[in-house]
Amino acid sequence: MIILWLSLTAVFLFALSARYFAAPAGAGQIYVHPNKILAAAAAATLVLVSGLRNNIGDTFLYMHGYVVNDFAWPNVLQEKDLGFGILQMLLKQITGDPQILLFTTALVTNALIVIVMYKYARMFEISLYVYITSGAFVVSMNGLRQFLAAAIVFAATKALFEGKWKVFMPVVLFASLFHQSALVMIPLYFIVRRKAWTGATFGLLAVAIAIVIGFNQFSELFFAAIQNTQYAHYQNFEEGGASVIRVLVYAVPLVIAYWGREKLRHIFPKSDVFVNLSIIGIVLMIISTQNWIFARMTIYFNLYQLVLIGWLVKLFREKDQKFVYFGIIAFYLLFFYFENVITLGIRYTSNYLVWP
Repeated sequence: MIILWLSLTAVFLFALSARYFAAPAGAGQIYVHPNKILAAAAAATLVLVSGLRNNIGDTFLYMHGYVVNDFAWPNVLQEKDLGFGILQMLLKQITGDPQILLFTTALVTNALIVIVMYKYARMFEISLYVYITSGAFVVSMNGLRQFLAAAIVFAATKALFEGKWKVFMPVVLFASLFHQSALVMIPLYFIVRRKAWTGATFGLLAVAIAIVIGFNQFSELFFAAIQNTQYAHYQNFEEGGASVIRVLVYAVPLVIAYWGREKLRHIFPKSDVFVNLSIIGIVLMIISTQNWIFARMTIYFNLYQLVLIGWLVKLFREKDQKFVYFGIIAFYLLFFYFENVITLGIRYTSNYLVWP
């Protein structure tokens, strides 16, 4: 964990400095462009820590598969996620060391995430800080393929805003080559590009609660629907559900966004898309209290909430903003310690990054 604590500190300080030396962009001081060099340093820290690991979650399985599998075309074409098979085939032409797979995916995933946060998060350092402390960064080292797909879709945020479906749809299709679950973003494109906090919003939350109450019946229908897909094996998933504490952590930013919804629309006109995607994330998180498998889908939506969190401080009165700022830091730091040290006992190991 020492490396993760150090990376948290370094990323936050680099990102904070990037915003401190930012250049104003647009009217007033609402929009800013963080310093590119310092922002790149924050991204590089994330890439190095993630790319040079040799453990956490499924990392060992990815490394083992890279070493033992034959990535000839006949075998690659049989892969359930073709893009990931082609990526490994190309990388293996360079070296048989599986570290290159981890580093490449870490580079693409974290670079894309930081670029979008750089463009849209008002408080760049807060969004990156919560990216680590909320557990998303650790999840990116576990659900490697799915997080890679989510980052590729996240990179098309501008196309989503501007209604450029001819750009957004091909990006989603490309992302689905690495994890087919990315296809869920195609129908959602037509749902999230509308005003937030309407009757449909609360109806969606009511449906989530109803599913939790009648989960046995819902699960029968859901697993019957995916019976003949590559996800059918999740029917035997028995790791329990997500904790209520995690649900609350994901819900608090949305509660604040609701309270300050009018001001948020004023200072961040694109916020409704981020809010709607975040709401879908919390709906899935509520359902995941019954079965953790549904939490895996929140990967696509939590990235948008990270940007949203970067605006929350500005929803408060100016005299209260400093208190809220440090409150966010303290709140997520406690959650990071609780989940990664007390609950999961995360250990980070690397052949390259070793603390004395």
